[in-house]
Amino acid sequence: MSDFGVVILTMGTRPAELRKAIDSVLAQQDVTCDIVVVGNGWQPVDLPEGVGALGLPENVGIPAGRNAGVPQVRGDLLFFLDDDAELANPGFLAEVRRRFESDPQLGLIQPRVVDPTGRRAPGRWVPRLRVGDPATPGPATSLWEGAVAIRPEVFAATGGWPGEFFYAHEGIDLVWRVWDAGYVAWYAGDLQVHHPVIDPLRHAEFYRMNARNRVWLARRNLPAVLEPIYVGSWVVLATVRVRDPKARAAWFAGLREGISTPPVERRPIKWKTVWEMSKAGRPPVV
Repeated sequence: MSDFGVVILTMGTRPAELRKAIDSVLAQQDVTCDIVVVGNGWQPVDLPEGVGALGLPENVGIPAGRNAGVPQVRGDLLFFLDDDAELANPGFLAEVRRRFESDPQLGLIQPRVVDPTGRRAPGRWVPRLRVGDPATPGPATSLWEGAVAIRPEVFAATGGWPGEFFYAHEGIDLVWRVWDAGYVAWYAGDLQVHHPVIDPLRHAEFYRMNARNRVWLARRNLPAVLEPIYVGSWVVLATVRVRDPKARAAWFAGLREGISTPPVERRPIKWKTVWEMSKAGRPPVV
């Protein structure tokens, strides 16, 4: 059994970045890693010796692609890495392992994300309501999904990444369920991974899935009384923030889709979890 089962997700469109991501894992010291590269609609080729490959015949989306890699690796801990991210130093995973070993309630760790060229990272990469100093650690109430460590038993208890989401907000779903499983999700602001700051492409499909998955988050996870509060808060925010008429139309189309089409699974979090997340800085209504 390795220390880490590492799942690296790629569509094969960034070969240079993918190699850097793989090499940054292979360079880790004082840990052993069982690595698989999952090709989302692509068969990974030309991988370093000892790195496994899983080619999916079609792009099944980001969360389902990550889920597909989990049975292919064995490790005391799971680590998910996107193909455009890389570990900042060779002691990263050893320190992550040490923190899990020292705290049995620790269920998930997201590190701080830093652009290696020095560009300022967006606030959305810090998984809490009040961003503050990105270097300050604290409880994670949302998630940047590009580099995540989690206990396998916690991952199993959560049901894994919500495959039906395809992309957008799958990290929030996972974090809520980590808390509901009785563990703490933690933002390790003192640990770093590298990822370039790239302005995300905002298109109609983005706005549709953004809204649909907000509704599915609530319908999958929240006690019934909190569902309309959570969705309503995001309707207000979208009305204020989304000014482009086409983007707004796509957002509200996604809202209608989320309301009319139920998610695959509903497993409401406990009221104790709502309280714990509220104490951690973000009640699950915003």
